[in-house]
Amino acid sequence: MDFKLELVQVPVSDVDRAKAFYTEKVGFNADHDHQVNENVRFVQLTPPGSACSISIGNGLGGDMTPGSIKGLQVVVEDADAARAELASRGVEVSEVHDFPWGRFVFFQDPDGNGWSVQQITRPA
Repeated sequence: MDFKLELVQVPVSDVDRAKAFYTEKVGFNADHDHQVNENVRFVQLTPPGSACSISIGNGLGGDMTPGSIKGLQVVVEDADAARAELASRGVEVSEVHDFPWGRFVFFQDPDGNGWSVQQITRPA
């Protein structure tokens, strides 16, 4: 039986600001933006090439504090190119960090939810 992770909820304080950040600066695709009722809004955003999306919104349940998610991670072919692209879009992104398990850059959304961007490296 397959268990596919396809959606991760990311708590934000301002849905429009977060949606603009993820689509305009980070380059995620806006898949859905639906106002269910006056209390519930569901927005689904997907990194290019990813099978897993994030959701942001209002009234989605749970008691997560905006900015409390750390360790969200996407994988890229080239950390330097990813850093350059994010920086060119106005994202405050770290320099490239080299670790034995990969090359990484780090950034946060406007609420402080933390992301890492990994280039997987294989031992020679």
